[in-house]
Amino acid sequence: MAQTVLVAEDDPDIVELLTLYLSGSGYEVVSAGDGEQALELLRTRSVDVALVDIMMPRMNGYDLIKAVRAESDIPVIIVSARSMPADKIVGLDAGADGYISKPFDPLEVTAYIRAVLRRSSPDAARSASEGAASGPDAAGSPAGVAASAVVACGELAFDTERLVLSKRGEPVALTAAELKIMAAFMSAPGRVFSKDQLYACVNGEPAVGGAGSVMVHISNIRAKLEDDPLRPRFIKTVRGLGYRLDG
Repeated sequence: MAQTVLVAEDDPDIVELLTLYLSGSGYEVVSAGDGEQALELLRTRSVDVALVDIMMPRMNGYDLIKAVRAESDIPVIIVSARSMPADKIVGLDAGADGYISKPFDPLEVTAYIRAVLRRSSPDAARSASEGAASGPDAAGSPAGVAASAVVACGELAFDTERLVLSKRGEPVALTAAELKIMAAFMSAPGRVFSKDQLYACVNGEPAVGGAGSVMVHISNIRAKLEDDPLRPRFIKTVRGLGYRLDG
């Protein structure tokens, strides 16, 4: 069963960005636009880890964390634009398990979640360790690594744990920015992504003043991925809307 991440955040663009990456990594995502709604969700459904913004309406992140800690010991990670040392100290003292400053790298957030979930689940960590010690499984993959870590789309496969994109079984050398864009595409084949959405995937924040750099990234990805970059098979331009990935 997929583990559930609660995103308590009042910025819908950030919620969409985190949902995109976390869903692509195999997590179920639920969201709340304010602290009170987040607390109600935590009381009514099973959640494995919470991402919490500080500045939210109705109940701020600090008060939310204190309320959560009075009722639960689930891991809580603060994701906030407030990045002064004093803010981090207050958040950690309130009961948070980690602090990520905005703008953030979505892949860093995903890795942070994996880390806190491993620490909070000793049995799962021990099982994974024992599996790794036993060597590769029958399919040739390291034991303890879930099959769902690899997302496939036609001739393409994206390993969400190792952050490697492969074409016909051969790794494709991509930059960090290009990997983030491909992670978005692979999480939702056929979906049209606007330039602004892809910019947010790369930079962890909404585009301000245009997203022209996305065109450069797309061109570079096509040069590495396509058999004929002038006639792309995989990354298609949807005129006036953006780009999509075809299998």
